[in-house]
Amino acid sequence: MLKKFGTKILPDNSVNFNFWAPDSMEVKLCIKQPDGSFLELPMQVKEDGWFFLNTNKAQADSEYMFKIESGLMVPDPASRSQAGDAHSPSIVINPNKFDWGTDISWKGRPWQETVLYEIHTGSFTQEGTFKGIKEKLDYLKDLGITAIELMPVADFPGNRNWGYDGVLQFAPDRNYGTPDELKDLIKTAHAKDLMVFLDVVYNHFGPDGNYLYCYAKSKFFEHKHSTPWGDAINFENRHVRDFFIQNTLFWLEEYHFDGIRFDAVHAIKDDSPVNILEELADTVKAEIKDRHTHLVLENDDNIAKPLEKHYESQWNDDFHHCAHIHLTGEKGGYYKDYTEHQNPTWFLARCLAEGFAYQGEVSSYRENTARGEKSTHLKASSFVNFLQNHDQVGNRAFGERIASLCPKDALKAAVCLYLIAPSIPLLFMGEEWGCKEPFMFFCNFDDELSDSIREGRRREFSRFPEFANPANRGEIPDPTLKETFRKSLLDWNKTDPELLEFYKNMLKIRRDYIMPLIPSIKHSESSFEVIGEGCFKVKWIAGNGQMLEVIANLSENDVSYKIDSILKQRWFSDLEKHEMVEGDAPPSFSILNRKSGYPENRITNSQPTYYNVIAKYSSEEKDGKLSAWSVYWLLHK
Repeated sequence: MLKKFGTKILPDNSVNFNFWAPDSMEVKLCIKQPDGSFLELPMQVKEDGWFFLNTNKAQADSEYMFKIESGLMVPDPASRSQAGDAHSPSIVINPNKFDWGTDISWKGRPWQETVLYEIHTGSFTQEGTFKGIKEKLDYLKDLGITAIELMPVADFPGNRNWGYDGVLQFAPDRNYGTPDELKDLIKTAHAKDLMVFLDVVYNHFGPDGNYLYCYAKSKFFEHKHSTPWGDAINFENRHVRDFFIQNTLFWLEEYHFDGIRFDAVHAIKDDSPVNILEELADTVKAEIKDRHTHLVLENDDNIAKPLEKHYESQWNDDFHHCAHIHLTGEKGGYYKDYTEHQNPTWFLARCLAEGFAYQGEVSSYRENTARGEKSTHLKASSFVNFLQNHDQVGNRAFGERIASLCPKDALKAAVCLYLIAPSIPLLFMGEEWGCKEPFMFFCNFDDELSDSIREGRRREFSRFPEFANPANRGEIPDPTLKETFRKSLLDWNKTDPELLEFYKNMLKIRRDYIMPLIPSIKHSESSFEVIGEGCFKVKWIAGNGQMLEVIANLSENDVSYKIDSILKQRWFSDLEKHEMVEGDAPPSFSILNRKSGYPENRITNSQPTYYNVIAKYSSEEKDGKLSAWSVYWLLHK
């Protein structure tokens, strides 16, 4: 049974307060009064550092804090809402007040139907709120999105932040809206058949406002392991484990989130017999049985085991890095790894066919250590692929998006590749209409901490050749300035309608042709072949005997290849709704079906086979050539 952190409203409308402070000998509950003063009530001591109090002096919407032995007043680490910033009083919330209506019967959607769309609440709209996202749900549904994923919303200090500096894990930040406004967003999304995911951070707390150090440092943190943020969280302690398991269940049950993405779990250190990630996933499955819930990891270590049983999928940075090299030619920093052992094309094809690019090879970027495990036994849907996300855009020095870094033909070819592939796709807000506003790293701290963050960020880029010179690093935008945040806001008046329509078409193809195949596709039955620089093909075998194949050229050069025989037959385009005469090339994007009874064809020197060309992108067709920036998707019967 989990220890319940935080508050609970009892049947008689009194409130139960629970507070774990193993480093404090006494604790007082401080309830804010109408005149601004605090009524102080001694809390009762329980075993193992717990303090509790049931009182009718507080009720729903009461503001409160805890006064520890030193006299310092601190917010509730399990606060459901804050009166102001992270340093302010917490608020007693009645979780049963919100009317969920018919959402109580929402069952979610199966994983194979997932098309993720990552959103930073504060910069997605000019309002920067949950309400602002709600107004865009119809747009997202029309695009073909089936799930929105919110970057962390846990309360952080200041009025702008990526969310990874959160310090109150149960409280949606007030800059984005109230708890009920977040619930209303989720309820409205579900009514439109959209899932909602949340990104959570369990590997560290932010550098400002983490009061756990004041009353629970000896138990909550440990010195045996270190992380980029200091002492590691002590997951060998039972109460610490319960805190984070309770938090996951809180978001899934009290807010009806459909899935959780766990940030950078490679930085979670746990030497317990049962790893916290395993126990957490097992608990979720045991507690929530009546609807789909999806647990997703970010894990730079490329470990396959969690994906075998406990977790649905993992963000696949390998795919991004390989695709990015092809689109931009950049090979510095961590991109260098994908130019070693094999070439970037081999690694990219391997990602599509097998999951991880690195499956035990030595990574020079990671100080010549072996990285990754075999992933060929996993499902294709065990990986979330993307061309952009908050990290891969925002962790660039200037926050450039991919639309600003490569030709449009190259971008559309890569979009055709990753949106049709049987892995789960993730779009980053605005990419579908070619957003070129940067998404830069930003935060809001006091002067001393701001200085440290500014200099630390510039040091991070010293391993990239273009920033080896300190003078060049001085040009990196200051993440603490409000202007840096303002430049990162989406401008919905600068859309590319043609590119937006292209994304819609690709996602329609995915829905109609790929989603039904996904549950039965395993990497163990997939294969890949490199044809030339930037040119490759991958085959996946589905359980019903069908074979999905992609032939791609992600380079600026044409490659000799007999692809043209496909284009010399009669086609029918479900999307374009017209018949094309013999010899015509199909549109540069389309859903293409061979009419039954037409002759067999072949695209290589192998034996002929019946197939459907379900999608393609090529800016120009040439006889005997696989044109630059071209992708062909075939479904073999």
